[in-house]
Amino acid sequence: MQDNPMLIEDLFRLSQQFLIAKNQAYRRYFIKTTDLSHRMNIIVGARGIGKTTTLVQVLLDHVQSKNDPELAQSTRILYLQADHFLMKTLTLYEIAEYFVQHGGEYLAIDEIHKYPHWSMELKSIFDTFEHLKILVSGSSALEIAKGSHDLSRRALVFRMAGLSFREFLEIEQGISFNPITLQDLLGQHASIAQDILGRLAHSTATEQTTVLSAFKKYLEEGYYPYRQSLNSKAHYQMALEQNIHVTLESDLVAIYPELTGRSISRIKKLLSLIANQVPFIPNWSKMVAILELGDVRTVKQYFQYLESAELVVGLSSHSKKLKALENPEKVFLNNSNLLYTLASQSPEIGTVRETFFASMLTVQHDLTLPSSGDFQVDDEFFFEIGGAKKSFQQLAENANLQKSFVVADNIEVGFGQRIPLWLFGFLY
Repeated sequence: MQDNPMLIEDLFRLSQQFLIAKNQAYRRYFIKTTDLSHRMNIIVGARGIGKTTTLVQVLLDHVQSKNDPELAQSTRILYLQADHFLMKTLTLYEIAEYFVQHGGEYLAIDEIHKYPHWSMELKSIFDTFEHLKILVSGSSALEIAKGSHDLSRRALVFRMAGLSFREFLEIEQGISFNPITLQDLLGQHASIAQDILGRLAHSTATEQTTVLSAFKKYLEEGYYPYRQSLNSKAHYQMALEQNIHVTLESDLVAIYPELTGRSISRIKKLLSLIANQVPFIPNWSKMVAILELGDVRTVKQYFQYLESAELVVGLSSHSKKLKALENPEKVFLNNSNLLYTLASQSPEIGTVRETFFASMLTVQHDLTLPSSGDFQVDDEFFFEIGGAKKSFQQLAENANLQKSFVVADNIEVGFGQRIPLWLFGFLY
């Protein structure tokens, strides 16, 4: 370690530059609601949802809480990019050792899945430097228990989602809204909606909007925070498509090195098939032929790669939910922005609505397919998704109609068991 002090100093300079450049005023739901007081925390999630910004904010909060006037210049905190070229000559352990010896308290490592033998080194760092706090980010496909150096007893793993509609409105309009629990939404949705509409009407934003026009924009281009830094929807969709390629060609391969170029090509083809037929009803034997594979097991493995990368969501019926991971009965894209980017034609509005609902509910709730209606939530509530005039007919078979709801698009305020679709974007 004594031979590399200049490299360490270079890493400190890079850290300080990055902390200044990547710090943002807006704070996501995750940082407000997640207890990161444990000594080692790992944040996983899809590429582009804001994990890096969260790491930066947590680090700066640490020195702010200790009244450190230098903030980003503080030697108490260090941010590392796991795939930076300087990391090729130093191990994580060596960096952590030097950092602790020079007063370091909080170490953040971004994109840990790009670093070889990451679990072994994190285990050694955790066990050796007992006063060091460690915050790590990684791909949603990261397998924490993978390999012989199991971190499951040392690290807490938290999954982070993309922007909710609530967060999108906060950024666009400069208004703060509290998230709503599902129980409150179902019982008090009319008054909650009226309150949101009233506050939106008094927004001082440069470009005021209605909730329905903002919702339409969100469905097309509001899920990934980096939209705010791009000039147009076209640029955003190009960036999103590039992110998908990086996820499949780089992130997945870093985690599953057995994947070949041919495998990735087939996984991309599978994603394209799903995107153009959502909600996708899996026919495994048919997909074996289309993808020119030898067995169904490989197709299912490819699907699980897509799901672990948070590009698709597989759902099963309530009676078969224990088998959902292996045999999903219906497949959606992870969020509606992916629909508008990946589908070769304009997506069906019904699919967009269902995709949004699934995207918002799966963050905090259990979602399955009921015998009547579109979705069952937490084994208790039934939902039918549709337009403003959607009837209750498809929910009539449910024994408990008091727990059955129509979720209607293109309405601002609901009544009784009819709830506006946009309001489900306020759950987190």
